[in-house]
Amino acid sequence: MMKLAAAGVVGGASASWLKELAYASQPARTARARACILLWMAGGPSQTDTFDMKPGTNSAGEFRPIASNVPGIQICEHLPRLARHMDKLAVVRGMSTGEADHARGSYLMQTGYRQVPSTYHPHIGSIVSAEVGQPTFELPNFFWLGGRSNADAGFLSARHGLVHISQIHNERERNLENVRAHANQPLAERRAMLLDRLEQRFHQEQHGSQIVADHRDTYAAALRLMRTDKLQAFDVGQESVQIRNSYGPSQFGRACLLARRLVEVGVPYIGIGMGDWDTHNDNWSRMRPNLEVVDQGMSALLVDLQTRGLLDSTLVIWMGEFGRDPRINNGGARAGREHYAQAWTTVLGGLRVGQIVGRTNASGMEVEDRPVSTADFMATICQAMGVDYLKENTTPEGRPIRIAATGAQPVRELY
Repeated sequence: MMKLAAAGVVGGASASWLKELAYASQPARTARARACILLWMAGGPSQTDTFDMKPGTNSAGEFRPIASNVPGIQICEHLPRLARHMDKLAVVRGMSTGEADHARGSYLMQTGYRQVPSTYHPHIGSIVSAEVGQPTFELPNFFWLGGRSNADAGFLSARHGLVHISQIHNERERNLENVRAHANQPLAERRAMLLDRLEQRFHQEQHGSQIVADHRDTYAAALRLMRTDKLQAFDVGQESVQIRNSYGPSQFGRACLLARRLVEVGVPYIGIGMGDWDTHNDNWSRMRPNLEVVDQGMSALLVDLQTRGLLDSTLVIWMGEFGRDPRINNGGARAGREHYAQAWTTVLGGLRVGQIVGRTNASGMEVEDRPVSTADFMATICQAMGVDYLKENTTPEGRPIRIAATGAQPVRELY
């Protein structure tokens, strides 16, 4: 009661009392996540047709809502598996980010900053690698699976860059090619030592140039990768047929399974790109197969992580660069929805789940409760991963830049 009074809640409305009391009565999350899996829906999926439906309004569209296993939370009928696992997820319906261009919006949501010509900001995966990743880990700390990412290490060292695997297969050799030495092991090691000595001298003569240091770091990481026994993580075919079938035959499903295997061996950040969400035309016919793929792959990932005791320590994020306009465009029989960044939805697992954070109005056009900015969202991810979002990194030109932009506040309802 004293804490609530100090926070200025006592004099508020009963709704505020109840909400604050509910948060205060639940145990706070104190342990940070050890890994993050970002399910990146490139193109901007429609929140009105997935997790913030508006039945009975002009915004409704062709899909219908169904009940989930959390009372009061309804989601799209084409996500029946996820509906049975909503108690493992939190839906943030108050995203308001203001950038509705694909490239700029993707860069904004992956780095926390708008694109400017003078600075290339690091991806949140690179920040996680730099702040909580293991510097001598045998595998890279940041993998990107499937469609491409819109950001990389930026002004951070190349050692925090992503490793991109575009096609996911069941065999290790096809997932991670060219990791076998062409010479026998003793000869390969001698060659590596000779290269290191030559580059060390060159590095000294070049007065510690960053590009030379990055070159050495890249070779060192490649050598660690060639030597490690953790390469078995990429052999998805080691999984039982039952597990593989649970994720489905899609590239997205196989990427989710590989991501779980990478989390098991200690990789702290994995992004998975899935495209074709830019539904200006044929919105519902194009979304239906996409939703079926996401429903199977994402729900299998949640169940698999929980079964292995990893869900509580893994942050799972489903999102795109923005949402889509609740208004249906005038495309006639091929109608769709335009870009929309003023009021949209993200979904998170691994935090305080089984709840909805924020609310849009009846039309879905505006956030009327608990808006969440890009900076707030970035701070939320950082806090979950044990990263100090107030920390300043310095660019090569000496410019200090905070990990999360000024004014960022983590979404406290998720903790």
